[in-house]
Amino acid sequence: MLYHSASHLIERLSKEAGEALMRHFRKEAHLVSLRSSAKEAITTYDRMADSLIVGRIKEAYPEHSLLTEESGFLAGDPDWLWIVDSLDGTGNFANWNPLFSVCIALMHLNELVLAAVYAPAIDELYLAEKGNGAYLNNARISVSEVSRLGESYLLYCEGGERDRARTGRTLNRVYPQAIDIRKLGSAGLETAWVAAGRAEAYFTTSIDPWDVAAGVLLVSEGGGKVSDFRGSEWRAERSDLLFSNGRVHSVMMEILQES
Repeated sequence: MLYHSASHLIERLSKEAGEALMRHFRKEAHLVSLRSSAKEAITTYDRMADSLIVGRIKEAYPEHSLLTEESGFLAGDPDWLWIVDSLDGTGNFANWNPLFSVCIALMHLNELVLAAVYAPAIDELYLAEKGNGAYLNNARISVSEVSRLGESYLLYCEGGERDRARTGRTLNRVYPQAIDIRKLGSAGLETAWVAAGRAEAYFTTSIDPWDVAAGVLLVSEGGGKVSDFRGSEWRAERSDLLFSNGRVHSVMMEILQES
């Protein structure tokens, strides 16, 4: 493995952060009942996990750069960039829903080389290394072989999109073309499920890089395709994105371009 030590760190760290979150999951009823304070309360756990992850990475690779949802950009060696979402699916966590995840990715020379998405409540650890495939709990995974959109299950989320009318228009164009559309509430898991063949595609709008960086590598290494709605490759910036098994990518892109 080209990134042996970093690979061990990303696996160990995603599990450690996930275990820390599980010590608080479904322990505080007020997260469900007190909606007005739920976001603030969850931010406590976001920051807790973020602090743990950033601290461990800085211990192991003090010269590397980091980009995290909670800490922002921490400048270092521009050749190495860790991209982290310490708690992806905070709304699910607040509602005692098990579909949340820890997402960690590593870029080297502007290319994604390592990725981990860990869903601790359902004990699913997704890992990928550039050129070495994608895995779920140590078993190799791959995208589905479905080639017709009419036979496809799709996943979506609005990402950072604040225009609900745009979201509605997009769904209105896509939904009649597929078997069904689901929303999991965690972009990390939504991308991972495409990589594992549980859905044929996932589309999202105005999403931040920490939400999807790990998923970009997972889907690519699982044999799928990732692009923006115009077909351009993913970059570490907020954007509209389509993840697919590759077989339904072009037809999905045609629909999304018109929304």
